[in-house]
Order: sequence, then C-alpha cells, then structure tokens
Amino acid sequence: MTSAFDIAASLMNVESIVMLLTAIAAFATILTLAASFVSGDKLSTRMKYVSTEREAMRARAREALAQERTRLRHTPKGFVKEVVERFASGRMLENAEIREKLRQAGFRGPGPMYTFIFFRFVMPPILFLLTLLYLAFVDDLGLAPVARFAISCAAAFIGFYLPNVFVQNVITRRQDSIRKAFPDALDLLLICVESGMSIEAAFQKVAAEIGSQSVELAEELALTTAELSYLQERRAAYENLAKRTGLPGVKAVSTSLIQAERYGTPLGQALRIMAQENRDIRMSEAEKKAAGLPPKLTVPMIVFFLPVLFAVILGPAIIKTMATL
Repeated sequence: MTSAFDIAASLMNVESIVMLLTAIAAFATILTLAASFVSGDKLSTRMKYVSTEREAMRARAREALAQERTRLRHTPKGFVKEVVERFASGRMLENAEIREKLRQAGFRGPGPMYTFIFFRFVMPPILFLLTLLYLAFVDDLGLAPVARFAISCAAAFIGFYLPNVFVQNVITRRQDSIRKAFPDALDLLLICVESGMSIEAAFQKVAAEIGSQSVELAEELALTTAELSYLQERRAAYENLAKRTGLPGVKAVSTSLIQAERYGTPLGQALRIMAQENRDIRMSEAEKKAAGLPPKLTVPMIVFFLPVLFAVILGPAIIKTMATL
C-alpha cells in the first residue's frame, strides 16, 4: 500500500505533470504534421484521379462521336455527287444559309447538301413531265394546250421549292420536340451541376436521360459534350448548340453559359433562372393556344352542332304538327 501511495504522490508532483504535458504537446505536434502530410497526399491523389477521369471522359466522348459518325454525318452517294458536281456551281455548295438550315433539320455532313441540291435540280423537270403527261393523256380537264403548258410550268416551279418545304417541316418538328423537352433538360442539368459534376459530365448525363422524351435534344446535347471535349474554346460549343437548334430559349441558355464561363458567375444560379424562364415560355405558348381555341371552334360548332341541336329541339314539334294536319 505504501509503495502505491508513493507512486501516486510522485505522479502528482509538479515536475511529473510538466513532463507529461510536454510529452503530450510533442506527440500532438508530430501527429498534426503527419496529418498534414497525409492530407496533402490525399489531395494530390484526388487531383490526379480527377485529371485522369477527365481525359477518360474526353476519350469516351470522342469514341462515341466516332461510332455515331455514320448516323450523324451522311456521305454523298456516287450518282448524286456526280450529278451535282456536273451541274451545280461551287458557290451553291458553299451556301451558308442552306447549310445552316440542314444542320437545324439534323442533316449533317456533305451528303445532305448534295442531296438537297440534287433534288432541287431533279424535281422541277420531273413534276413538269408528270403534269404534262397527265394533262395530255389522262385528263386534260377541258383546258387548252397553252393552259396545260402553263400548269406544267407552275408544277415545275413548285417542284423547285419542294425541298425547301420538306426541310422546313423537318426543322419545325425538330424544334417542337426540343422546345417541349428543354425545360426538363435544364432541371436535370441544374441538378447535375449542383451535385458537383462538371459541365461536360452534366451534359453527357442529361443527354442519356432525356433521350426517352426527345431524341433530337439528346443528340444535340451529346454533340455539345463532344465539342466541349475537343474544341479549343468552350464558347464555340455553346454557340454551335444555339445555331443547330435555332431556338431563342436555347440561345439564351448558351449565352448564360458563356457569360458564366467568362466572368466566373455561379452556374447553378444561371441555370435555375433560365429553367424558370423556359417553363414560363412554354406555359405562355400553351395559354396562347388555349386562347385561340374559341375562334377555331366557331365554324365546326355552326356546321356540326347547331343543325343537330335544331333537329332535336324542333323535331318533336314538327312531328306533332304534321300528325295534327
């Protein structure tokens, strides 16, 4: 008992307490320095992993673009290319307006350009001959030869603009699909960005998720992901997205992304504002269509509803009057 009491008394001595505190301080200092070195290694490892993952993502985007090149970019056929190069001028092949329209319709590469110009050359004589043969041998409609020739010329004139009408219809359908799905895509993009994903990974993820709603928008976002990976200036990828879609809402979002990249503004806040604006635009268009329904329903109601209503109301009275007489 005495020895244990002596040991406790010696430990409670001032000198022992000072030595114990000094040892604890030294151990804490060593532990702090070691922890800083360990955390530095973890940080460098994470940064190395991020850079490696970024390069891998770029490689995957390039590979996906190379695999879909046959679907996204059409090569000209031999006969079509030969006819166009023989009869068309080089200035027509380099027409930026036609190329931009074809890109908005989803036709990329030199193939659609050759096909468009080919049908512009072929459709007028085909429609002219078909109309002239029909009026000459099938049914002349009681017209004089000069009138039949004039109608054939009008058909040829219409045939020259048929490729433009077709491309414009494709652009309209494509823009409608993108316009309907774009607010949802912005919400998904906002969620991805706020969760810590880079803008390239966010575009790639949204393109994979939005495909069930709009294939056209998924295609455009996938192309933007690929362009963000290999273009020198990121603003060029956003500008190309706006040009390919031709929609004011997409153009506004592209401008916001460019400004966020240039001035360092929070990307999530800009995306949230643009998502709300696109939803408001979609709602206003729906309200505009709803407001235009009453004038459109006036003629069908007069033609189909009012005669039935008069027959139901006046029918019994007419039957009783005829029975009385």
